[in-house]
Amino acid sequence: MATDTQPAARRYFEDVQVGDEIPTLTKDPMTLQRLVRYAGASGDFNPLHTDPAVGEAVGTGGIIAHGMLIMGFVGQMLSDYVGPTALRKFNVRFKGMTHLGDTITCSGTITEKNEVNGEAIIAGKVQAADQNGDVKVSGTFSAVLPKKGER
Repeated sequence: MATDTQPAARRYFEDVQVGDEIPTLTKDPMTLQRLVRYAGASGDFNPLHTDPAVGEAVGTGGIIAHGMLIMGFVGQMLSDYVGPTALRKFNVRFKGMTHLGDTITCSGTITEKNEVNGEAIIAGKVQAADQNGDVKVSGTFSAVLPKKGER
């Protein structure tokens, strides 16, 4: 069910409007394999993310995903939207636990558009939610986009 977005053609400041929706990014259901691979990549080997017995013992109902992995999904959506070098600020608040089997969809909206000190800046709100609409991460971002006619 992968519906990962593909990097868009170059996005220009003039083409973005306040209220625009960022194309969503939906990830396949969360698996233990994904969490083990992320643990290896991030160095976060907390057993809460890989050992069901630990999750049961601490009251999370089993294994939960790394919060930074879910934040990374939102970052992927933003990078796909603005390009790999445009992002200037990205802040999130962790709001809920992601369990095995959850399908995470990332979304966002443009809330501001300004020119400051010669830079064409957009800003917006983002979130990641599961298949039930429960928000796991919410936050904000800003990015600098090229203007048409600039290289």
